[in-house]
Amino acid sequence: MHLKFTKIISKIVLIIPLLYGCKKKESTEVIQPPLTPYEVTYPIYFPKLPSFSENPLTQEGIYLGRKLYYDPILSNNGKSCSSCHNQNESFSAASVNSLAHVNLGWSTNFLWNGKVTGKMEDIMMFEVEEFFNSDISKLNASDYYKNEFKKVFNVETITSKEVSYALAQFFKTMNSSNSKYDRFLQHKYWFTTAEMNGFNIFTTERGDCFHCHTLGLLTDNKFHNIGLDSVFTNENNGRYKITGNPFDMGLYKTPTLRNIELTPPYMHDGRYNTLEEVVAHYNTKVKQSSTLDPIMTKPSKIYGLQLTPNEVSDLIAFLKTFTDSTFINNPNFSNPN
Repeated sequence: MHLKFTKIISKIVLIIPLLYGCKKKESTEVIQPPLTPYEVTYPIYFPKLPSFSENPLTQEGIYLGRKLYYDPILSNNGKSCSSCHNQNESFSAASVNSLAHVNLGWSTNFLWNGKVTGKMEDIMMFEVEEFFNSDISKLNASDYYKNEFKKVFNVETITSKEVSYALAQFFKTMNSSNSKYDRFLQHKYWFTTAEMNGFNIFTTERGDCFHCHTLGLLTDNKFHNIGLDSVFTNENNGRYKITGNPFDMGLYKTPTLRNIELTPPYMHDGRYNTLEEVVAHYNTKVKQSSTLDPIMTKPSKIYGLQLTPNEVSDLIAFLKTFTDSTFINNPNFSNPN
């Protein structure tokens, strides 16, 4: 009986360290807190937003993308995305005349000539790997970014994919939909006489603006030759440079008109500095070519819009109703540092 009891005690003694070891291992295991889902809201007159199932939005992921947007760590020259894209200018970049960073979650064609097509994650991958040629090892050497990428994407090693995904999440929130124009559509504001006259020019055959600048996003995200040139070289051949298709000669992406008042210079090459110059182009300066957009070859448009001085003034007054002061002052888009 004594021998049997001794054997039982011996087994208990052997088991106790094993139990202690298991408990110790369990207590040191790091459990990641759940992420906070984020839903983009937008007006009913916007197109349906593409699915984000591949890269679901979370508050933590959006904040990480925002940090990266303002951090020069992505570049090799000490500049960040925000160094060129100023919030006060609707995140456009006058120095290189890039398209504004606004409502891009709906885009499938990116850059003036559509060099990148696909999803927001695709253009962000281009920015990280080609435009910035980012040295991802700098992110992996940062305890802050290592921890944040682990929290958001559950990765031990950061790659270009996770960087582009984080940036894409932030970009998908950079949306403008609270201008006078939006409030008019929502019956919260009534246009002045000049603005209403401009609205009628914009949305009828008189101006024909609405065909390319559709009434929700104010861009059709397509490519058009609007008669800036009649002779094309390597510098101004537009989408042809990407596709090699002669029918794409001189075609460029339709820019959104949201916050257009804040984003000079205008056109792909920045040739116009004011909205007055832009309207003057459509009014009397359209150049003929074989790829000129069909809208501009209508019998009534052969010699331009031929707007009167008052109509020009009214159209510009309407264009300024696209300015969204809440967008350019939104603290959720500003430098988080």
